[in-house]
Amino acid sequence: MMLTKNLSFENFVNKKVSLKLKNYLKEIISSKSEVMNSLFRGYKYSYTKKSIKKLKGYQNIRIFGMGGSSLGAMAIYDFLKHKINKNFYFLTNLNQKIKFPKKKYLNLVISKSGNTLETIVNSNLYIKKNDKNILVSDKKESILREISIKLKSDIIDHNNFIGGRYSVLSEVGMLPAELMGLDARKFKKFDNLIANKKFLNSLIINVSNILDLIKRKKFNSVILNYDETADNFLKWYQQLVAESLGKKGNGIFPIISNMPKDNHSLMQLYLDGQKNNFYTFFYTKDQNYQKLNQYIIPSSLKFLKKKDLGDILHSKILATKKVFQKKKIPFRSFYIKSKNEEVLGELFTYFILETILLAKALKINPYDQPAVELIKIETKKILKSS
Repeated sequence: MMLTKNLSFENFVNKKVSLKLKNYLKEIISSKSEVMNSLFRGYKYSYTKKSIKKLKGYQNIRIFGMGGSSLGAMAIYDFLKHKINKNFYFLTNLNQKIKFPKKKYLNLVISKSGNTLETIVNSNLYIKKNDKNILVSDKKESILREISIKLKSDIIDHNNFIGGRYSVLSEVGMLPAELMGLDARKFKKFDNLIANKKFLNSLIINVSNILDLIKRKKFNSVILNYDETADNFLKWYQQLVAESLGKKGNGIFPIISNMPKDNHSLMQLYLDGQKNNFYTFFYTKDQNYQKLNQYIIPSSLKFLKKKDLGDILHSKILATKKVFQKKKIPFRSFYIKSKNEEVLGELFTYFILETILLAKALKINPYDQPAVELIKIETKKILKSS
């Protein structure tokens, strides 16, 4: 089914639109939450075009941030790299062992709380006194705000009411997108999508299917990814689902499987192991598939004549789907026809709405992460006592 001109979607099973879920979705969309507001084209950023114009001259940009503070920007950078002529580096874990060339850097430090320990440590290790620095954090006192004063950094306010994993279409994702030379307005497809009945009905049926799968004790969501440039987008999705729904004994375990490589390692398990998984095929169209070297193709492989890499990938996808159908393994698929800001904005919007709607149906608060806070508290206790 064509959801938009850029995006085709194949659902698990064709079902009727649930009136209950339809009403839930209406409530979510019409709510005045800042998460929903950030999806609209008219969302007001805490920066202005004029304020960041002077920053666009930087060719080497480092982004410091954990989880949702960086995953959205990483997804944008990798998926749209063919449109970007700058070098971005992401410090998203401790002890990454990155060797930076001696160049002039713009450092973008992102932390909603301003107190994220890993981000503070990485900033301390890598930021030099003469670097140009920008801090994005909540408008309140914090450690990073204190450090930014010492470094004379520019400060951009993070929207207090938008959690990191939902922040990709707010300042957190759109400021890096602008610095990449992309147009933030093109990501904002929410206005169009909520007026698209086919899109909304497909979303509702999809959520209804997932709820049925959960009732059948299928809790593992395996994403079969056939496009390496989408890997960080799927990691963004992984955090969104795991952190939003994994509460009080509930949740879906999102697993990213790199295809077709994993045909030779995990596929045996997927096809013949325990039946507690459901699957998402994720693949994109590429205009520049490499041609096979015709000269060295032996006669025994003559079916490869005049084929390119895309033909082979497509055949792998079709073959896997056919086997899944024969074995009655539940799956859906997303086929991306163009790689641009618009389709990535559509995907961000789709999965945010899907996750919040699932949470609503499961009576889960999708916006908090209380268990993770326990580790932060214990870590500080240990460091203070050692």
